[in-house]
Amino acid sequence: MISILFLYLIPGIALVWISAEKLEKYSVLVSRKFGLSPFFIGSTVIAFGTSAPEMLTTLFAALENKGGMIIGNIVGSNITNIALVFGLTLFVLSLKGINFKSNVSNLNLFLLILSTLIVWGVLSERPFYYISSLILLATLIFTIFIWYKSSEEFEEELVEGDRRALLKLALSIITLIFAAWLITEGAMKVLSNFGVGELFIGFTILAIGTSLPEIAASIALALKGRYETVAGALIGSNIFNGLFVLAIPGLLAREELMMNTWVYSKWIQLLFLLLFISLIFIIFLKVSKNRRISMPINILLCIVFFSTYLYSLVLVFE
Repeated sequence: MISILFLYLIPGIALVWISAEKLEKYSVLVSRKFGLSPFFIGSTVIAFGTSAPEMLTTLFAALENKGGMIIGNIVGSNITNIALVFGLTLFVLSLKGINFKSNVSNLNLFLLILSTLIVWGVLSERPFYYISSLILLATLIFTIFIWYKSSEEFEEELVEGDRRALLKLALSIITLIFAAWLITEGAMKVLSNFGVGELFIGFTILAIGTSLPEIAASIALALKGRYETVAGALIGSNIFNGLFVLAIPGLLAREELMMNTWVYSKWIQLLFLLLFISLIFIIFLKVSKNRRISMPINILLCIVFFSTYLYSLVLVFE
């Protein structure tokens, strides 16, 4: 176990954290050159970048025929993004006496719930199927189109180092790819050496390890006052995880993965938990848009987020 930690998991997690910070910085610089709004930057460029580990670990897990690990990673990452990542972000802001103020439109909140329900429908019927993947991808394309059409335009804002920002952004994504491979390999070795269930591995090592970019990016952005970008990154990340990452196995024609996946009745509680925490997140964003939320309420919400995450671990423990 010690060798797995030091050869795979710790280096992978460290590289994810480092590259996520760079990804946040250079994705914003590159996006500004195209005059895009903070929410669009967060929901597409940053969300896609921070979802890269989930995409790659899913690809590697699909090639290893680990269907349970894939869905555990996707559902686990989405619960982790809100319950743990946003919970930690809100907690850090509360300790510093900073109030989170959202400016996310009702349309984008609706898209988050819509994508969650579509993913639920696919998981309940036929995940890893080619047609299911096409439905997921079509929904994602439609969502990105809506984001683009509703995005406010901002004037180009050149900053020193802009000319090399695109190259550095690409290097950050390549580092994330390598880090995702390390985390997946480490998870596979834990699975084979200790006989831990695929669902639990996907929900813990993969979900937490691949959510580190969201943690790093969200806290960094929130401390800089980029609340709309934080919300956009988390909403976009959950949508990308569900609509794009879940589509990968089906595009690879790996429907046989379902034979290795647990039954629907076993993980329906996790989907209810994801829907519940998504609704709490949405309500918070709507309320914080119009009024200042007191620190005791913020701390109470942090407790709700953290408790929900801990309860999800209890549900998947095998």
